[in-house]
Amino acid sequence: MLTIGQLAGYVGVTIRTIRVYHAKGLLPEPDRDSSGYRRYRAADAVELIKIRTLAEAGVPLARIRELRSGDGLPSALRQIDADLTARIDGLQATRSRLRRLAAGDLSPLPDEVVAYLGRLPGLGFSERWVTLQSDLWTLVFATHPETARANFRDQSAMLADPELLALVVEYDRVHDVEPHDPRIDALAAKLAAAARARYGPGLPAYEQGSAIPELVQGAVNASSPAWRRLDTLLRDRLR
Repeated sequence: MLTIGQLAGYVGVTIRTIRVYHAKGLLPEPDRDSSGYRRYRAADAVELIKIRTLAEAGVPLARIRELRSGDGLPSALRQIDADLTARIDGLQATRSRLRRLAAGDLSPLPDEVVAYLGRLPGLGFSERWVTLQSDLWTLVFATHPETARANFRDQSAMLADPELLALVVEYDRVHDVEPHDPRIDALAAKLAAAARARYGPGLPAYEQGSAIPELVQGAVNASSPAWRRLDTLLRDRLR
């Protein structure tokens, strides 16, 4: 028979912790002896060790009682493990961004977007295009974080297709072309055909009801009269 102080010392927790476990119904309180002290048995020590093990593994106290009383402990622990993994991934991404900030890189973009931007010059894109893409993705991720990642992954996947890559590079290169140059009309036709082949008659799912397309296209159009006319021609062809 152990006092609460002895139990705490043997198991490696504090007396206050044991009292918290009593208050939350995790560890039953034993009866008092004739002197008014609670006396704990070996079974209490075993239960306390199990509770401490779950708590140290990151299981919230609010769930320990539920898990200890049911038969779904393995699946519940796997779910907790998955949740912790997601939290760790998020913390690692945050640490990576903090390191970039400490190095003087103030871009709030995720690592995968930074890597994508770094690939663009090697694919034939101008410095102007890389800067524009950086500014636009910064805008999109800041204002529409719930759809930005799906939008980005769809757009970056286009560069893995040689034909689509060639079209996007051509789009970049007509920036300074006169708006009514025949090349603009020809490019609009090719882009419209590619859009129909990729998405069918409708918009991508992530663009439904989203302000992202207009937000981004407005910024693109403002930088080049040729791009502005190209956008007009595309809308007419896809309407």
